[in-house]
Amino acid sequence: MAERERRRDASSRLDQPRDTRRAVLPRPALSQETFGRWSEGFARWMGTAQFIIAMTVFVLVWVGWNILSSRTLRFDAYPFIFLTLMLSLQASYAAPLILLAQNRQADRDRVALEQDRARDERNLADTEFLTREVAALRHAMRDAATRDFVRSELRSLLEEFEERGLEVRRRDEAGSREETGGSAPETAAT
Repeated sequence: MAERERRRDASSRLDQPRDTRRAVLPRPALSQETFGRWSEGFARWMGTAQFIIAMTVFVLVWVGWNILSSRTLRFDAYPFIFLTLMLSLQASYAAPLILLAQNRQADRDRVALEQDRARDERNLADTEFLTREVAALRHAMRDAATRDFVRSELRSLLEEFEERGLEVRRRDEAGSREETGGSAPETAAT
């Protein structure tokens, strides 16, 4: 990119001659992302049983051809130096590609870990907020009268009235009062 800008700047100047050289072969424009994806695909393929079986068949055919065929058809003698060279060449290319794929996976794992950590922090903050809210509600409920508390207070008042000899009138289901012929003040209990 910097070279392209330098060329553009140099070509725009009138006191400098233009560069007339042209490339015989165009440079392939391969981005790091494209190459990284390709290397990951290659590394995944090398880790499959299909690749291992194909490599085993390839080596067995190579060795079988160079052992069992006639001397005129053999292209790699017994120590199989050419086969060793080819396998070493394959390993020398495979190792950096696998490392590149592992580095890309480690970068993705790092990003996922950071996202998980941020999500966990938000969940912790939400949990702490809800805990404080529940504690505040419990504190407020201590001051509020519960159903059991109201019932126990009414029972104790009813018992106190009965001890004093007061009559208690109850409401029936229709809401009308039954009359008892006493002179005690009217009280209602449920």
